[in-house]
Amino acid sequence: MSSVGDDKQTPVGDGVPGAGDAPVPAAGQAASTGTEAGAARDGGFAELRAQLREWRAAIDRVLPPWWSRGLAIALIVIGIVLPFFFSVDSGFMNATIIAVAYAVMALGLNIVVGFAGLLDLGYVAFYALGAYSLGWFGSGFFYKAHIHVLVSPVAGTLPGIHLNFLLVLLAAALICAFAGMIIGLPTLRLRGDYIAIVTLAFGEIIGVVAVNGQSVHLSGGETLTAGNLGISAVDPPYFPGIGLFNELNLRPWYWLILGVMLLVLFVNLRLRDSRLGRAWIALREDEVAAVSMGIPVVRTKLMAYSIGAAFGGMSGAFFGTYFTVVNAEQFQFGFSIFILAMVIIGGLGSIWGAVAGGLLLGYINYYLIPDVLNSLPSKLGLNFQLTEIEFGIYGFLLVMMMILRPQGLIPERRRRLELTAKVSVSSTDAELAEPSSFRTTGVEE
Repeated sequence: MSSVGDDKQTPVGDGVPGAGDAPVPAAGQAASTGTEAGAARDGGFAELRAQLREWRAAIDRVLPPWWSRGLAIALIVIGIVLPFFFSVDSGFMNATIIAVAYAVMALGLNIVVGFAGLLDLGYVAFYALGAYSLGWFGSGFFYKAHIHVLVSPVAGTLPGIHLNFLLVLLAAALICAFAGMIIGLPTLRLRGDYIAIVTLAFGEIIGVVAVNGQSVHLSGGETLTAGNLGISAVDPPYFPGIGLFNELNLRPWYWLILGVMLLVLFVNLRLRDSRLGRAWIALREDEVAAVSMGIPVVRTKLMAYSIGAAFGGMSGAFFGTYFTVVNAEQFQFGFSIFILAMVIIGGLGSIWGAVAGGLLLGYINYYLIPDVLNSLPSKLGLNFQLTEIEFGIYGFLLVMMMILRPQGLIPERRRRLELTAKVSVSSTDAELAEPSSFRTTGVEE
């Protein structure tokens, strides 16, 4: 701008005297306008985020201190009475059962990936071991044995090993926990992508063993697995006083897997706030600093692998009895990616996020795409069905989540602060501090 009075103009731009008062060139004006527009948009989003934070703070001030406990109880009650709103053999209940079982697996993988920060791409191995545990201890596969423990009167007359389903769940958890320790040992000195490669190899090894296990002969001419033929005629769950489960009434199946999920959810909440859970988070954030503070790396990592694998094995055993067959073709690498996508969409390290991600993708895969929206492309004049591009749909969802909400649907507090708006140190410390209601109820707000 020109100075007051008769001072000479300062040469600007191409050196022409008086150019200081000349109009701004078109390119510079466009750049300035674009910058101002971008700043205006950023300012608008910042104001929106600030307004949302104010509303959330106002709601938190109004809510009573026991609201989180009340919400948890209300959700549990809704989950228990949900089957009464649908027929006993409805497709929605079938999708719900599978989605809840997926949520159990997502909770198990979240311990390894979300809590401990160990990228596991071989989680399908624990699904396979859990399902084969049911095939070994809940069918006539080992036909030369005659072991029956708390089974139905019909199963008590059949050859083979027939254990009560709760005992099968326990056996699957123990077998998978031991397998988790085996997979964890080679990764103790590895970090990042190298852990992913080792776990991927372990998952592929289990898949190959499942296919070729019929060539592994045990005593008496029996084999380790049935290969692609599968182990069929597995025992359905049986409980004295309740009776034998059947495929025509899905309500007992739902309540069974809901009980398993509530147990796994409770264990996750207790582990997160325990000394072991804090050690996992410390290793995830900075392994060198955690070791210098005296955290035992070997034991801590192996516990993460074992506990996460145990939960995956329990869900795998349930899938084995629910699908009535244990087949080697079920254990593909894509299953590991599918479960990992649930954890990422829900929010890494978030317990409630893992549940939400498992339920969401489970419903999309088994209800929304095949039953509700499958014929949508044909109605639009397209010659294909949505089931033919379901993996593309999952990829699209992941891309959109990483762009619009990289922290996940229900993010962990620390990860939310890392990936969202800039926060001052004092407010960061305040948000990372656990609220009093959480300390007393164990329910994450």
